[in-house]
Amino acid sequence: MTGALRRPVTASLLGLAVLAACAWLSLVVGSRGLATGEVLGAAAAVLTGTGTGSATEGIVQARLDRTFIGVVVGVAVALSGAAMQWLTRNPLADPGILGVNAGASLAVVLGLQFTALTSVGGYVWLALLGGIVAAVVVYAVASLGPSGPQPLTLALAGAALSAGVVSVIAGVLVSNRGALDTFRFWQVGSIAGRPADLVAGVAPLLVVSLAVVLLSGPVLNATALGDDLERALGQRVLLARGAVALGAVGLAAAAVALAGPIGFVGLVVPHLVRLVTGPDHRRILLGSALVGPVLILLTDTLGRVVTPPSEVQVGIMTAVLGAPALILLVRRSAVLR
Repeated sequence: MTGALRRPVTASLLGLAVLAACAWLSLVVGSRGLATGEVLGAAAAVLTGTGTGSATEGIVQARLDRTFIGVVVGVAVALSGAAMQWLTRNPLADPGILGVNAGASLAVVLGLQFTALTSVGGYVWLALLGGIVAAVVVYAVASLGPSGPQPLTLALAGAALSAGVVSVIAGVLVSNRGALDTFRFWQVGSIAGRPADLVAGVAPLLVVSLAVVLLSGPVLNATALGDDLERALGQRVLLARGAVALGAVGLAAAAVALAGPIGFVGLVVPHLVRLVTGPDHRRILLGSALVGPVLILLTDTLGRVVTPPSEVQVGIMTAVLGAPALILLVRRSAVLR
């Protein structure tokens, strides 16, 4: 069975089928369950613009938006994590290691404190800007070393930036209760209440970053052999690292802007995929792009039914399920050796 899964076509078809099933669950499952006929009828009315404004159509519209955002965020976070684990040569790396999440969070907090931000649409732009600026700062700091930006210096610079930013955020929020309440909801990570048209705001960055990372499989495979062999194969080491880093940061920033920082997906998914596909980064990237949204949609759907009629946000669910999954992966695959 594992051998069959390692065939790209078979694995891709299976992944798409599982993703489609998870998307369907996301539409029918919730505090109010919907029958197949209800979903199909309401979805057709919503998509064609012939709806009557019924409660069922409103629920399906919200779930369509939620599912679409979940797929986009899942793809972006998983691919970003896979690329960053290669970039830093750290098996426990995720989009937070380069300070992207911290930078996005700081930008949102400052926006809440000094502007009249009240909508999710405003968070998108600020989080995007903050994530990109933080990644640039981390890379610049890591480049000050005599050997340039190396995996260890990137990780250390990201950790230092995150620690400093957390202190600034705490200082700002302590003096503004309203900002604290709003930020707390965004910080936990959620795909609920996000309209699908938010994706249009980050689409250019998302598409370019997605193309760069998905096409970087051969570069990642060459780099895994070491810098010397990579140069011998004709690769430009710094150029390759810079391009993949920009793609990974772009994906992470777009995902954080849309849904807030969602943990463990970028960390766990590449390891899960690697257990099936082996070390070929081309297959790891393709598998991550399919498994990431599956994990987001499953955890989001589960969060709707564990404590009805309220919901548990997807950022909490991924942490609850991701922590034991990571421990199991460490024990089985010895990623820390």
